[in-house]
Parts: sequence; C-alpha cells; structure tokens
Amino acid sequence: MSARRWIVKNAVSNNVVCARNERNQERILVGKGIGFKCKPGDEVDPARVEKEYFLKSKNVTGKLYALLAQTPEVYMEIADAIVKRAQEALGKELDEAVFLHLIDHISFAVSRMKQGLDFKHVLLWEIKSFYPKEFEVAQYGISLIEEKTGELLPEDEAGSIAMHIVNAEFDYQDMNGSVRMTELIHKIISVVRYQYHMNFDEESVHFVRFVTHLKFFAKRLFSDKMLDGDDRDFQELIKSQYAESYECAGKIAKFIWDDYQIAVPEEELVYLTVYIRRITQAAGEKD
Repeated sequence: MSARRWIVKNAVSNNVVCARNERNQERILVGKGIGFKCKPGDEVDPARVEKEYFLKSKNVTGKLYALLAQTPEVYMEIADAIVKRAQEALGKELDEAVFLHLIDHISFAVSRMKQGLDFKHVLLWEIKSFYPKEFEVAQYGISLIEEKTGELLPEDEAGSIAMHIVNAEFDYQDMNGSVRMTELIHKIISVVRYQYHMNFDEESVHFVRFVTHLKFFAKRLFSDKMLDGDDRDFQELIKSQYAESYECAGKIAKFIWDDYQIAVPEEELVYLTVYIRRITQAAGEKD
C-alpha cells in the first residue's frame, strides 16, 4: 500500500491546513504545529497528521476555514464526535452543515459560560420529550465539552445542541425549521389533551409513534409537500368509525389555518385521525 501524501493548499492556522491528497481530493488536516510556517505547495509531514476531515460541500468547507481560523480546534473535535454519535444513534447520515453549526454554537456557549451569562431554552421540555435520542446525544456532547474545556454547560445548552441535530436530521435550512416543528407538535398534542381530558405516557410506544408521525407531518406541512390522495371510501370509513378523533383532527386543521394560513388536505386529516385514535385509545385503556 502506497504511503499517504498531502500537498498544502493553504494554512488555516498553526494546527489546521487545507490540503490535497494523492487523489487530488481536498481535505482538512489537523495536528499540532501542522500549519506552522506552511506554504501552498509544501508537502505535509504525515507524522503531524492527527485528524483528517472531508466535507463534500465547498460552501460548508469555505465557511469552516474562516471559523477555524478564529476558533480553538478542540471545538472541531467535539463537534465531530457529536455528529458521529448522532449518526450512529439515528441510523442516518446528517446534513454536513451541522458540523459547522455545532462548532460555532459550542464555541459561543463556552464563551458565554465563562462570562457568567445564563441561558434558558424555552423549548427544553418539548425537546426532551419529542427528541429523546437527539437529546441523549446532546447530553453526551455536554459531558465531552466539560472533559475537553473544563466548562460544565447547563442542560438548556443540551437542548440547543439537540435542536441542531434535529435541524440536520430533517434537512431544515436554518434553526427556525426545527423550532417551528417543535412548536407545532406541542400545539397539536395540547389540542388532543384538551379534547380528551387526558395525559399521555411519554415513554409509551404509542406516544413515540404519534410524535414521529407529527414530525413528518410538520415537515410536509412547512415544505408544501402534503399528502392529498382521493381514496374517498377509506376517508369516509375513518370519519364514520372514528368520529371524535376526526373532530379533533378538524380542530387541529383549524388552528393550523389560523396560525400558518396552510390548509390541511383531507388525506392528512384522515391519517392524523388514525394516530389520534390510537394514542387516545391506548391512554384510555391504561387509565
């Protein structure tokens, strides 16, 4: 096997360089002193390479260079570990822009902590309830930040890290997407609770399935890709058999129109009805 070779494209900092490998592929190399007195065209000393990163998007890569030029490399290491843990936990590859967002957020959060500035996440309860896997990964990130920087960030910061993961998971362009989704899920569950005068076991498989449906419902809603089939027989069957659940779904559709000016198609209403029926029936049986 031939030895690895990298030719420097440019030095980002004393410890980070952008280089091209033997296949002319662009890579970010991290290592102590790897960029010191380094010039374009120089060959990288393989012994100095501690980490090698590859980002497919040139847009993300360019922003990362600018960020790393003014940010300690430890945040890159932490963000990389969080992304890898998240992808393992969720079983899917995340939008690589999350790498950049996490570096930026962690750097800012640690700086804020050192200044003694408090932070409260208004959606913390919802995040912990709706995104348990993402929040668990975020808690791992908090422990890693303490280990690497000595700063113990509050649980609210785990909420923010989890939201970055959710944002990447559902391919939202910015944090507003995941925030809107979380707020919508909260509102829908509140409508169902009020209509049926019941609470739900958030650890139950029925609650998890309901929230999962609502996540993808929200994604379709805000991306204008809602289901709109015309199986009238099935729709009429569900409406007649689950009349109370359909009425509840109608109330949800009304507030969505009032709050977002988006009309919910009949097929989406029917599927929402089915999930409302399942979760309320399960909660009723438990009571």
